[in-house]
Amino acid sequence: MAFFLPLSLNITTLFLGAGTVLWIAKMVLLKKLFLKRTPFDEMIALLVIVSAASISVAPDKDFSFYNYYHLMGRYILIYYLVINNLNAIEQLKRLVWSVMASAVVVTCYGFYQYVHGVDISAFQWVDGEQFPELKVRIFSTLQNPNLLAGFLVVVMSLAVGIGLHTENIQEKVFLFAFVAVLGTCLVLTYSRGAWLSIVAVTALCGRLYNRKVLWIFLVIPAIALFCHDGVMERLLSIFNPTDTSSTLRLALWESTVAMILDKPFLGIGWGSYWLVYPDYDFFLNNPAATIVHAHNMYLHIAAEIGIPGLIVFLAIIYGHARKAIQVLDQTQNPWVAGVMLGSVAAVLGLVVNGFTDYIMFNVQMSMLFWLLNAVIIAAWDSSRRYR
Repeated sequence: MAFFLPLSLNITTLFLGAGTVLWIAKMVLLKKLFLKRTPFDEMIALLVIVSAASISVAPDKDFSFYNYYHLMGRYILIYYLVINNLNAIEQLKRLVWSVMASAVVVTCYGFYQYVHGVDISAFQWVDGEQFPELKVRIFSTLQNPNLLAGFLVVVMSLAVGIGLHTENIQEKVFLFAFVAVLGTCLVLTYSRGAWLSIVAVTALCGRLYNRKVLWIFLVIPAIALFCHDGVMERLLSIFNPTDTSSTLRLALWESTVAMILDKPFLGIGWGSYWLVYPDYDFFLNNPAATIVHAHNMYLHIAAEIGIPGLIVFLAIIYGHARKAIQVLDQTQNPWVAGVMLGSVAAVLGLVVNGFTDYIMFNVQMSMLFWLLNAVIIAAWDSSRRYR
């Protein structure tokens, strides 16, 4: 399931279903209930309830309910499937290495796209007047470059965390070489939000591991910036008000804030953003335009399930990150320490990216987010039992 996560949603869903069936079968055959309590059960249950309540105010309740149980069901299943069935560190290692192995496939296909060229003009991912030389943005097996970039940030964070803590020199060299290859692919996505996420990840590794890390990991983006004019031009465009991408984002945020102010408690309904947006279209003034998300994770979640829902979601993020740091401080196992550092860094990358985009609107990226949280709890549980 973890391996196919960035490669195919259908195959991932197939394995998720198979895993769930086998989990139930194991409980039936052994006549034992495999359901572990976690520190966040109540918080997750509250998110499920708040999200379900938002369906009552959705403009299309049937669609909202269909979307809700299909997506929320996946997220809850992947979280508890990992926590209840991975009981040893070696099992967690196989899970994490499976995600990294899939990143190799994703990256290779991304390089293939770059070499052979991908016409991005039809996708409107770039302001053609602002970046006339930018003709290729790779997206590999994911739907667009920002999603690919978000996935790469997560995997790079895990690899860096494990690489910093491993005592095996060969493994350390391999992991940092792996990060360099993924970083090259990340540059070719030209995703500005992901680039900023890497800066945050670097700062966190310096803070939680060693400040010397800051120098090592800041040299790499500096080389990329000054050796490739397109990268510098793309990054500086963040501050350019004439960039249509930035202008559209600001307009979407204004519309989304209006939605939140109108319905602050229950929101507009789970999955209903694209249905409601035409009523708040202050910028495009085009009823036929389909805008599926707000390009801001926090505004989008608050708009769809209300401010209370956003608060619960942020509490879940904060709680898991804090738990990972707790394990990182207490464990004597280098691999556990590494994967905890990597998981916290990966979550931070998603949090920072969330200010300018909402990549977890993508089902695979949301499943990856819940998988990360499950790895944190499974590692915490294993460390607690074998302390």
